[in-house]
Formats: sequence, structure tokens, C-alpha cells
Amino acid sequence: MTTLPRTAAAPADRPSLPRRLAPVLALLVLAPWAAECSWGGFTLDDFLPVVVFLGPMYGGAAILIRETARHLGGGWPVIVLLAAAFGVVQAGLVDQSLFNPDYLDDTEYADTQAAAAATLVPGLGFSVRQAFDYVGNHIMLTICAPIAIVESYLGAGRRLRPWLGRPGLVVVVLLWLAGSLLIFSDESGRKGFLASPLQLAFAATVILILVGAALLPRWRSPAPPRTVRAPRPILVALLVLIAHFGTALAPGWVGVGIALAVAAVVGGLIVRWSGRAGWGQRHVLAAGSASVISAAAFAYLVPPYAAASPAAALTGDIAVSVVTFALIGGAWWRLRRASPTVHVPAS
Repeated sequence: MTTLPRTAAAPADRPSLPRRLAPVLALLVLAPWAAECSWGGFTLDDFLPVVVFLGPMYGGAAILIRETARHLGGGWPVIVLLAAAFGVVQAGLVDQSLFNPDYLDDTEYADTQAAAAATLVPGLGFSVRQAFDYVGNHIMLTICAPIAIVESYLGAGRRLRPWLGRPGLVVVVLLWLAGSLLIFSDESGRKGFLASPLQLAFAATVILILVGAALLPRWRSPAPPRTVRAPRPILVALLVLIAHFGTALAPGWVGVGIALAVAAVVGGLIVRWSGRAGWGQRHVLAAGSASVISAAAFAYLVPPYAAASPAAALTGDIAVSVVTFALIGGAWWRLRRASPTVHVPAS
């Protein structure tokens, strides 16, 4: 019997097309749901329209950011920096909510404008408090948490590898551009507002700085893990929960200062811990899980964008809890069945 050469067996080891596309489609759906539904922004009836309408923009961005980081061999700093850049693109250039003082006037959050005005930047016309919230939520809920959850469902061999080649990336780029253009031109997207040239230039400058920082070569050469053991994943989750609550301790500039300090300390600790021995996907999932769970918990305390009956609002909040725990519970179950932890440094 003739023995096939090793190279001839390679295609059989490659996942089938449905298996290769499954995580891509999952991220396309999960990103818009986490961004807009997980914290109670919409009722249950709106979940599907949100995913369909916003999936190309939010999901497309999450896929492109994840694929860029994995193709470059970069770690989570690349993902976080690109996620921040996307947050500025979205809020500063696409729907321009960052600069539009009337953006929330037709929602249940119209009364938040007074608090936002307390941290207004003269000349540029945006609230630092709102900028922190908008960009921070995009980092954690739109990009990082969905990537962490979807990657946790995969085996260690596929988790950190790219999912798409050039043709697939071109398709996703076009999808993201089309989705962004739809929001920019839609009446309920940009809401007829157009930022000034100075505001647009400022947003574009911040985006270029963040993208440039993400593409630095240093992120592609992570240091070997130190001998000190990483803390348990539950401590990482608790740290993220503390950060979530700590960023809303006070209003005005004092609150902004506290929020920035808490975010810096928490981010610094996670980066430091990620360089220790034993850090792995369970820690990454713990951080992502905590951000979504905290958002789901707050869903019971905040109204959806549009006025809804108490029954509809409560049904939506319960649905958020069910989806959240099903997704995260499934991810933890998959990791428990997986092979031993693989070190996943943040830098």
C-alpha cells in the first residue's frame, strides 16, 4: 500500500469552510448585541433588528480588529488600542454623537446632557465624560468582550490564529464601510448633525495616534512569562467589576479624574498579571465576562433608549440575563473541556 506524503494529508487537517466561518459569524452577531443590547438599551423585540442593522458596522469592526491583531502576531494591547480608535471613529466620525449636544434628546437619556455639559471642552464642543463612556463602552462591550467570548469557544490551535485570508478581509472591510455609511446617512444615525472641520480633524488625529500606537512592533514580541504565578481568574473578574463601578463614583471633572485613574490602575494591573506564569484564556474570558455581566446587571436599573412599558422593559432585561449567562456559561464549559491552559500575554 502506498503511503501518502505528509503534505498531501495537510488539507484534511484544515477546518472546513463552515467551521472556519462560524467564529466570524458569531462575532458579527455578538458585537452589536453586546454593544447595544447587553446593558438594556433595547427591548427583546428589538434584538434582531439591532443585530441585522448594526451588525455590519459593529461586527465588521470587531472582526477587522481581531484579524489585524492576529495577522500581525500582536496581543491584546493591539486589540484594545484599535478598539479605542474604533470608538472614536464611531462616535466622532460616523454617528458623531461625541459632538452632537442634541444626540440623546429623542431618547430616555435626554436628561444626561446637563451632566455631560459639566465636562465640556471649550472650542471642541465635546464632553470628556461622554467621550470616556462612549469610547470605553466600545472598547469593552463592542470589541474586547465579544472577541474574548468567541475565542474561548475555540480550541487552543485556532484561538490565536487568523480566521480570514485576504478575500475574506476585503469582504469584511466592504461590509463595515457599508454599515458605517448606512448609519452616517440614516435619519436615526447621525440625526442630521454634522461636526465642524475642527472637530472632525481632532477626531481624525486621535484615531491616527491610536492606530499608530497599535501598530508599534513592540506588541509583536511578548516577553516570556515570569516565574511569579498569575492570580486566579476570579480576581481578574472582580478587578474589572470594581473598575466598572469605580468609573461612576462622582460627577463632573472630579468623576472624570477618578474614572481615568481607576481605568489606568486596572489596565496596568491586568497587563502586569498577564506577563506571569499561568496566565491563559480563562483570565481573558474572566475579564470579558465581568464586563458583560456588569452591563447585564445594570440593565435592570436603566431604561431602554425608547420609552417602553414596564413589562416590555423587564422582559428585555431578563432576556439579556439569559443570553449573557448562556454565552458565558458555554464559553467556560468549553474551556474546562479544553487542553491545559495556553499562555496568552497581553503584551
